[in-house]
Amino acid sequence: MVSLVKNQTVSLSKESSVLSQLHFGLGWDPVKKKGLLGGLFGGNDSIDLDAGCVLMDSTGKTIDTIWFRKLKSTCGAVVHSGDNLTGEGDGDDEVIRVNLSRLPANVEYLAFTVNSFRGQSFYDVENAFCRVVDQTGKELARYKLTEQGSHTGIVISSLRRNNGNWDFTALGHACR
Repeated sequence: MVSLVKNQTVSLSKESSVLSQLHFGLGWDPVKKKGLLGGLFGGNDSIDLDAGCVLMDSTGKTIDTIWFRKLKSTCGAVVHSGDNLTGEGDGDDEVIRVNLSRLPANVEYLAFTVNSFRGQSFYDVENAFCRVVDQTGKELARYKLTEQGSHTGIVISSLRRNNGNWDFTALGHACR
């Protein structure tokens, strides 16, 4: 498994011999409240982050989008697991599965996004990460989001078709 930093790219084909399906996992925790009141009243607020995916052609033109209200791409190759409203618990809170063999040839880029449904800023989020897992369950790459801020959305990573191979890039570009 490769641990990525912002703007770093890894060839997934070098990490996994045969790629047919990928699992993009997103995880996060709400920031724990401090002090006496935080201890008395549960310690944290739920944070509703939402994973999304934008399928694009070689020019960056949007072909399709996947998110919690549209769980499956038109071509059927990209499927969202559904909405996690709290971020509580260990592991992936939301998952987007990509069947690489079913992606149309004109899909060259997939941008993975994260946004705060209730408009809470990323100051309220900790331990946020995204990871890519192959069809065997092997974790190929992980990006731990370390920067917090007043933004409510992030283009967290991208997947790019590269001469029959796939490159994964940790982006971490903040947006509102």
